[in-house]
Amino acid sequence: MNRKLFDSELKVLDVLWKEGDLPAGQIAKILKEEIGWNRNTTYTVIKKCIEKGAIQRLEPNFMCRTLVTREQVQHQETNELIDKMFDGSTEKFFAAFLGNNDLSAKQVEHLRKLIDDLK
Repeated sequence: MNRKLFDSELKVLDVLWKEGDLPAGQIAKILKEEIGWNRNTTYTVIKKCIEKGAIQRLEPNFMCRTLVTREQVQHQETNELIDKMFDGSTEKFFAAFLGNNDLSAKQVEHLRKLIDDLK
């Protein structure tokens, strides 16, 4: 899946990441309760996700299965943000992030450990 996912499509994927495979009708019920979408809206967004290769439609009962993990989407979205806002520079991204956040000593230590683990 190489196409940009919109916020609405991420809402559908989020339901599947939390709940696992579900019929489209059940996704529609959940999103109606959570954000007030009607059934047609949900089905339209599911169709877009299928076209983009993010969801697979299975029969019977219009079962939906995600074809991408949350981590894959996070990676893609992060790379797009870094490319768009920081000229592709991870260092500029981290400098901006760290410069605008008050991190606790514990959070700083956790970030250091993450960086050390990359080596």
